[in-house]
Amino acid sequence: MPPRITPLTDPEPTASSRRLAWLASDAEGAPVGSAYLRLFTKEGQDHRAELEIAVHPAERRKGVGGALLDAAVVAARGDGRRSLVSEARADSPGDRFLAARGFRRVLALTFARLPLPELDLRAVTGITERPHSGYELTHWDGVVPTELAPTYADSRRAMDDMPMEDSDQGIDVWDVERVVAVAEVVSERGDALHTVAVVDRSDGSIAGFSELVVPGDGRGDAQHYGTGVLPEHRGHGLGLWMKAESIRLARLRYPELTGLLTDTADSNAPMIGINDTLGYRPTHRTLEYRLDL
Repeated sequence: MPPRITPLTDPEPTASSRRLAWLASDAEGAPVGSAYLRLFTKEGQDHRAELEIAVHPAERRKGVGGALLDAAVVAARGDGRRSLVSEARADSPGDRFLAARGFRRVLALTFARLPLPELDLRAVTGITERPHSGYELTHWDGVVPTELAPTYADSRRAMDDMPMEDSDQGIDVWDVERVVAVAEVVSERGDALHTVAVVDRSDGSIAGFSELVVPGDGRGDAQHYGTGVLPEHRGHGLGLWMKAESIRLARLRYPELTGLLTDTADSNAPMIGINDTLGYRPTHRTLEYRLDL
């Protein structure tokens, strides 16, 4: 007997997206799977949707995932989306399911971790102390300082040409209001956002940035968010400089942190080189799949 698919309502849309949800249940009404469809609403990304499907291991290969996918595809098409993307760990049931259902693999991400107890702090500090003619490092906690906000928002375009292969990522539009809102969201959930940036001394503008989110209790693993350098400032080692400074500050300020987490597209050779230099160790890979609607 096919599963019953019940649409649900997500009560908390964000400033950049809204979600649809479905619950799959068996003949007795017991839940056996779920699906969430994120519909992006920001300019430059409102052509795409992201899908997350979960099926109880004992209920796989019984049509549950396929029924949930069918509901999500109908909704995405009805909302005028052109791309449906979904992510799965490499060699997992989700990986095989997406490939079998007509999705094509468009992006591979490698996740890596820097074990802080083994960090050579002297070597990292040496990287941060190397001079970079015409540039200087700065950093802040939480919301960007008012005087830096305009050029910091502009520096976010450094991510526009990040290697994302054929994932149809679109352009993520940033302004001062959005960078402030993101910092406030991190704070409201109890975590700490720390940003290291490079300043162009010729005009005081920000040439690149590297973000790190630390758990509120300062323990466990922290997560790198974006790291990017504007195209006109590349080729000077600024990415390595900033990420090393982010690591140095985290180690000094949070002695109970055990690791730093990052993820990088396999095609992003410059960032992979930075991570390798700093001692990050790969932990696993995920694959992004895309279905053209």
